[in-house]
Amino acid sequence: MPSSQQETLQQVAIDSARDEITDHTVYKRMSTLGLERNPEFRKILADLADMEYRHYVFWMKYVPGKRIGASTIRVYLTLLLRILLGTTFASKQLERNENSVIARYKSIASLIPESDRTEFDRMLQDEVSHEAEFEHKTESGAVKYISFVVLGLADALVEIAGIHAGSLGIYDSTRLAGFAGVVAGGAASIAMASAAYAQAKQGFEGSASVSAAYTGVSYFAAALILASPYFVTEKMSLALGTSLTFGVLLIAFVSFYSAVISNKPFTKDFLQMTGIMFGATAALYILGTVIHIVFHITI
Repeated sequence: MPSSQQETLQQVAIDSARDEITDHTVYKRMSTLGLERNPEFRKILADLADMEYRHYVFWMKYVPGKRIGASTIRVYLTLLLRILLGTTFASKQLERNENSVIARYKSIASLIPESDRTEFDRMLQDEVSHEAEFEHKTESGAVKYISFVVLGLADALVEIAGIHAGSLGIYDSTRLAGFAGVVAGGAASIAMASAAYAQAKQGFEGSASVSAAYTGVSYFAAALILASPYFVTEKMSLALGTSLTFGVLLIAFVSFYSAVISNKPFTKDFLQMTGIMFGATAALYILGTVIHIVFHITI
């Protein structure tokens, strides 16, 4: 094998070995540190850890004598995601680079010695198939109901931000705008929960009551977060700006979570939801200002 090809194979082996031992370490710790109570999930995680270690051993054959350890930052960051957002989210976050890993493996397939091709092909097949298998077997309640959480948050971000802006235009008072958002948020969360309950009754595999709870609670929580700046400051621009900043952060979180779980692009959903929120805010602020002027409201 030419020296340039040998160097390419060795560099790919180094990068791949580090990725594989990092994933092995994460799966191993998730399965043994009491983070996962479901015995079936623990078994799946242990199997994934074993598989990743086999891949690590395979790549280490091409860099004999070199010490390659796991990325400590990635290990602890993924474990933190597991604690905060669940097993499925953490594992799918690990797998988000699978397409690039598979492409990397295929790009150097011709450099793999014939004697290792069978094992290499098996490893490549592992990378292609194990994510789908994990998703099928470990779909948790939080994942199953994520669409209802997204529904509650998305509606709240648009409606409550608009209500606050419209109220500012009418009342010229941050506190009244805040109270308007809280009251409207309470009423709308009940309405949204009822709608989610009715929707879940139409063939949804999960619990309709839980679906309603996820929707209503997420809506009202978002309403409270957006309303909080209006009770802290009397400056309209500061209250509105801070509230919209909270809204953007919530949209970023929801879009990122949904993107990881559903394996879809982050940017499109984030920009769409952000654009709608700002558009609704501007439109309702203008409407509130017009009402204030026309009806000479002095509150």
